[in-house]
Order: sequence, then structure tokens, then C-alpha cells
Amino acid sequence: MDSPGLGRGVLHPARAAEAISVDRLAPDPEVARFVEFYWLVRWDRRGLPPYEQKVLAHPNVHLVFEAPRARVYGVDRSLFVRRLEGAGHVLGVKFRPGAFRPLAGRPVVALADRSVPAAEFFGPETDRLNEEILGAPENPAALADAFLRPRLPAPDPVAEEVAAVVDRITGSPDLRRVDDLAREFGVTLRRLQRLFAEYVGASPKWVLRRARLHEAAERADAGSEVDLAALAADLGYADQAHFTRDFTAAVGTSPARYAGGACRAAPGVVPRGGASAGSE
Repeated sequence: MDSPGLGRGVLHPARAAEAISVDRLAPDPEVARFVEFYWLVRWDRRGLPPYEQKVLAHPNVHLVFEAPRARVYGVDRSLFVRRLEGAGHVLGVKFRPGAFRPLAGRPVVALADRSVPAAEFFGPETDRLNEEILGAPENPAALADAFLRPRLPAPDPVAEEVAAVVDRITGSPDLRRVDDLAREFGVTLRRLQRLFAEYVGASPKWVLRRARLHEAAERADAGSEVDLAALAADLGYADQAHFTRDFTAAVGTSPARYAGGACRAAPGVVPRGGASAGSE
């Protein structure tokens, strides 16, 4: 079992750590071709008010074992909010970017911003497994491995290609433009957009912008003073105002307010790269 913290995308992680615990569980090597990791969230709010956790989602499809039924969640392009009360736990399967397309048998853009019962993809056995996992077994990852292993299709080279593009975006803060990304991978911009719709469920521009906002939230959560103008420039925004608009639209509050007043506004910014983050 690996416990690396709550991870990027979980907003206000210090506050969240007081309300929930999160563990990452490694999948079986054969399953790991499709699954990045399992995540196990536990909470106990008995005698306490309900707690709402907000998450800036990643470009991944998730299979979640939860009450009352297991569900498959597509990429949430808005702000994901989960209300927790009482005591309980859920187990999530984080599929690698693009990896759910061979399992789904159809473009995953149809799942964007929605969830469906997992039985639609994995059959009625999913509901029985859901009951087992919610029964607090000692090794829920082993149960998930045993369930997924015989259901995995043959590797899809296109899915692996798409995963490499997503990894390039999320691991490269120097990347500014989607058309630069298309040239780097030797595809047209139109083909890249089609691949992302079919395999990811969100556009490459959205993935690039979301990666920058993950970086921004992580820096704002670091506990030290943040120069908003410098941060906007580091993330490739043409100006601080554009960065503030993007952050506020995604998170629901301005970066200065999110950081609890720790951010320091500056009067200007020197553009880097000549374009706003995510521009095509």
C-alpha cells in the first residue's frame, strides 16, 4: 500500500486530510496496463456535520465502488463535489488516460460530465463485487484485480499513443499550445482533437488548461506567499487577469481568495510564449 498524500486536484488538501484518508493501492502488473492505481477513501463524520470535498478532476475515467451501486465516471470537466456524511469508504479504479476506450467499445466523450451504472460495462457481477468491497475486505485491490483481469481487452496501440500525449501535457509545464503538441507528435490538430474526444473524453486544450490549474492550486496550497503575476507567467498566461478568470471559473473562487489571502497581486506580467495557456 502506498500513501503519497491526497494528490493533485484535491482542493484544500490540508483541510481534506482532517476529514478523509486516502490510500493508493497498486494494481497487479497485468492490470496495470490499463489501471494507473486504485484509490481507497475512508471517512467518519459520525457526530460531525457533513463535509464537502471539491476536486479538479484529471483526464481519466474512474470505476467507483460505492453505495448504492458501482458507477463509471467520465471526465468531469467542471468542479467535482462529493458530500460525505456518516462513516464509510469507497474504492476507485483510476484508468490510464485513453485506456477505458477499448473496454467501453465506443468513444468515451459520451461519458464526459456524467456517470453510469458500472453494470452497463461490466455486467451484473459488478453489483455483487460492490457489496464485497463495501463490506470492508482486508485487500480490496486484490478483489478488483481478480474482477478486472479476465475482462481486459488486448492492448490498443492508439490508446497508448493518446496516453503518451496526455503524459506529455501533464508532465511538462513548459508546454503552452495545442498546435505545438500536435506537431511534436506528428499529427494534425484535427486528428489530435478527434483522438481526445474518442479516447479521453475532453479536448487537448481542456487537458492542457486543467494541468496548469492543478499546478496553480498546488502552489497556492503550499503555504508560502504566491506572486500571482509570476505564477500566471510561469503557466503561460498572457496576463494575470486571464489566469484569474480561468482559475475562478474552474474552482469557483479567485486564486487570491483560494490561497486565503497569501497570494500577492502584482501590477503587471511579462508574457512567456506569447499566448495564453491552452490556446490553439
